[in-house]
Amino acid sequence: MEQLASLGATVTELKFALDTFYLLISGALVMWMAAGFAMLEAGLVRSKNTTEILTKNICLYAIACIIYLIVGYNIMYVDNTEAGIIPTIGLLIGAAGEGAGHSLESDFFFQVVFVATAMSIVSGAVAERMKLWAFLTFCVVLTGFIYPVEGYWTWGGGFLNKSVGFVDFAGSGIVHMAGAAAAIAGVLLLGARKGKYGPNGQVHPIPGSNLPMATLGTFILWMGWFGFNGGSQLAVSDAANAASVAKVFVNTNSAAAFGAIAALLVCKMTWGKADLTMILNGALAGLVAITADPLSPSLGLAAAIGAVAGGLVVFSIVGFDRIKIDDPVGAISVHGVMGFVGVMLVPLSNADATFMGQLIGATVIFGWVFGTSLLMWALLKYTMGIRVSEEEEYRGMDALDCGIDAYPEFVSVKTA
Repeated sequence: MEQLASLGATVTELKFALDTFYLLISGALVMWMAAGFAMLEAGLVRSKNTTEILTKNICLYAIACIIYLIVGYNIMYVDNTEAGIIPTIGLLIGAAGEGAGHSLESDFFFQVVFVATAMSIVSGAVAERMKLWAFLTFCVVLTGFIYPVEGYWTWGGGFLNKSVGFVDFAGSGIVHMAGAAAAIAGVLLLGARKGKYGPNGQVHPIPGSNLPMATLGTFILWMGWFGFNGGSQLAVSDAANAASVAKVFVNTNSAAAFGAIAALLVCKMTWGKADLTMILNGALAGLVAITADPLSPSLGLAAAIGAVAGGLVVFSIVGFDRIKIDDPVGAISVHGVMGFVGVMLVPLSNADATFMGQLIGATVIFGWVFGTSLLMWALLKYTMGIRVSEEEEYRGMDALDCGIDAYPEFVSVKTA
């Protein structure tokens, strides 16, 4: 009996170790997505704004890690009661130990990279005309308060999860649509880049400076998404969980692939050209849409979800341009519109979800994040200001905020 008990304890320890390690590796993959967002956004902005967008991306990641450790995780998870609306605030520091099958530290690490992802979505949408310090100030509020509250309502055991029955496996709504809601609130107050729209409704394309970099960023994001979705299974130490992780990986990959090809075909049929930026966004749209539930759909349905998202995102990007909502990287369409689409498609394959529950959950998340973000952006606008001057925008954000050119060999220098 003692030998059996010892063997059982060893197996339990091995499962704990394996699941903890799996969560940490998945978190590292999601952290790598920060590099993907940085490369994608740097490639899709003009060269005079490259250093500033890279500065925003590394600083937002660092701020998210600090603020979520001090405040955000404590609101979202620690010492909260179930099915509540108003979260309590516990204390992560000093509370480290074992969680549900893995260490509390590994759970924190996996969660903090998600909140950084939500903030990364905002940085691309407001690129090329927002003040750096206003953006970083907003980052503190989003990662420390806005995101953790809606995260508690859902993944933290709050009312959307327990009472409404809202289902979002890895965050199509909780992470991606939330980030887009914060972004669109900022864009509405910020306004479009100078020269983007003509007086008679014309849309003037502003090409990005480095499409190879944007493509690299998309591949990095695609790779990181296996940690994003696969890690959300939270365990891999038994046959059932291992099989689920494998299915999540395949469905995630298929949705991205079908999304990219759907965008390619839509571009060919619409304009007769293969628009690389739309194809990149098509792949990302497929990834966002399948994130709501990459486990329940069959392989065919996952492919169809990716294809629908990849095709729709092209029309969404064009539609936002027509109503003069300027989003340099298409983040609002990719993460917001396709995040909502992904959430609403969950009941097609998941019996635990209902269309009404999904709609209520999506509405509450968007309403909360958009409303609080709009209030915060407005406060920043009328205090420190959120937009640079027209002259500063013309010179570029690199010269204004960083004093360093990303591509100095292309900058003309006046000699005496």
